[in-house]
Formats: sequence, structure tokens, C-alpha cells
Amino acid sequence: MFKKWHLTLSQSVSESINSERTHPLDSPQPPLTQQQMPFLSLADGNSMYYKDWGNITGPPVVFSHGWPLNSDNWENQMWYLGNNGYRVIAHDRRGRKPLSLLLTLPPTNQNQTDGRSSQPWSGNNMDTYADDLLQLFVHLDLTNATMVGHSTGGGEVARFLGRHASQDPSLVSRAVLVGAVTPILGAISTNPEGIPLENFEADRKALRANRAQLFLDIPSGPFFGYNLHPNNTSPGLIQSWYDQAMQAGFVNVLDCITAFSETDFTEDLKKVEVPVLVIHGDEDQLVPVENTAKRAVKLLKKGQLKVYEGGDHALPNTHVERVNADLLEFIRETGV
Repeated sequence: MFKKWHLTLSQSVSESINSERTHPLDSPQPPLTQQQMPFLSLADGNSMYYKDWGNITGPPVVFSHGWPLNSDNWENQMWYLGNNGYRVIAHDRRGRKPLSLLLTLPPTNQNQTDGRSSQPWSGNNMDTYADDLLQLFVHLDLTNATMVGHSTGGGEVARFLGRHASQDPSLVSRAVLVGAVTPILGAISTNPEGIPLENFEADRKALRANRAQLFLDIPSGPFFGYNLHPNNTSPGLIQSWYDQAMQAGFVNVLDCITAFSETDFTEDLKKVEVPVLVIHGDEDQLVPVENTAKRAVKLLKKGQLKVYEGGDHALPNTHVERVNADLLEFIRETGV
């Protein structure tokens, strides 16, 4: 007979998972598979949470999310490609740890969090993001992967390609950059026409003053383009964005603003030998297409550009079916 056990929001994850209960026939639980053990202990002692869905033997597709979100933002694309035979993987970049994750596994070592990825004080830069991701590739024994990155995640993908895949071509077969911050977003010395750095300092100031309000203002306005098209407003998407953003570590989202606005990915893009699809909206207010996607594709040896007319910054959320179809078509056309 099963023992009734109850969860409350005040109970810890470990208490809920380890609550005494009787298993049918008192038989042991089957061993966990790799797809059911979604934590990776990184070399610096931090923990990375990841999702590993779909066909475990299928061609791998690895997703990198934007600021200040987490891997949940890719679920539509992961579900779609997973149902088309692919192994779909997405990680939470360091600093992304939900306030509660009631059905997670209990920690298995002192470096693993009881939520998702750790919130370290340091290492919140593109080199470390790419190095963390390489450890996931090694952990899951990934080769010939398709990499897909949105916004900041596009920068992460570019840095991974330039820093790691250029040294080991077997890692990646193709990549997709969606609303990506490549080659350079901010007006640094090598990109005087970029967005003024004062704008990003204003974001940091607003975040320090009242991040909850900032994280309502961004999705209510320019992220989804609702300030331009108020009739399209989805309270659900705004709430989802807010929930993901508020789960991220404070120092991590602050430092990441510098990472995505001031990192120059020019040399990374020049090193890329694989096909790259660049997708961007022509109404992207946060990462303007003229100074990013249209410049990035010229730096790529095998790049192709798709500009979505009327497209905002949140294409994976607002143009789900089109993004899904373009991803699948590109992957199939380039060999898988």
C-alpha cells in the first residue's frame, strides 16, 4: 500500500524526493539514465543544469539561451526537433538557478545545487561560458552537433566555434544564430556605430535599483515588440520571461550585460568553417539587424541570412512555427 506523502512550498526538494514511501512489490527503482541525471559538475566546482530530450541516438542539437533567461526558453524548438528524431540539449548558463524546482534530483555531491545551475561570483564572461559548454559536450560525448544560439546565446555559440570547434572540427557540423549579438553589439573602439555603452550602464543602474521592475519593462516593451504592436501582447509570455529572469543570479545578470554588449566576436566568426544560418527580425529593437546580423553574415565563410519582416527580438517565442521550420530545413539541407 502506498504511503501518502504531501508536498508544500515550504518543504525542501530533498525532503520531498526522499520522503519515505513504499514501491510496488518493494522492488528497487531502475537505474537512472544519463537523460535523467541533468547535472554536470564543472571543473571550477560549479554545477550546470541541462535538459537532454528526444532521441538519445539521434543527431544532437545544442541550444544556448539569451539574457537573462534559461533553457526553458527553447522548449518549443526542442519539442519540435525532438519529435523529428533529433537529440535536443539545452543548458542553463552559469547563474541560472530557479527559486524552487520541486521535482529535481537531490544533490549527489557538494558542488551540485538543489535547484539548477550554480550562481558563481566570477566567470561571467564569454570565454568561461564557452568553456563550460565544452565540458557539457565532453560529458555527453557530443560530436557533429548543430548549435543554436539566441541573442547572448548566439555570442556564446560564436565564441565556442572560434575557441573550441576551430581546434576540433568534429564537435560541430553547423550552427544557427537567432537575433544574435554578433559580431559586436555595443559601441566599443572596434564598433563605433554600435549601441552606446551608456545605454547598457543605464540597464545596470536600473537593475541595481529595482530589477523586478526592469524585468517587467523589458518583456512588456521591446523584447517581444509589444511597444510597437500592443495588440499582439501576450501576458503569458511576459510572465514567463519575468519568471525566468528573476530566477537568475543578481551578479550573474549584471556581469552578463558587459559580456553580451562589449565582447567582439569578429575573429570567432572568421574562423568558422561550417554552414551558419543567421536569422534576425527587421524590427529587433534590442539587437538591431543592420549592425549585427547583416555584418555577421559577411564574416562567415558559409553564412546565409534570413530576415523576418516585422520580426522582433523574441523570434523563438513569437514566430515559433517559422523558426522551427527554418531550423529543420537548414539541418536537413546541410546534411542530417
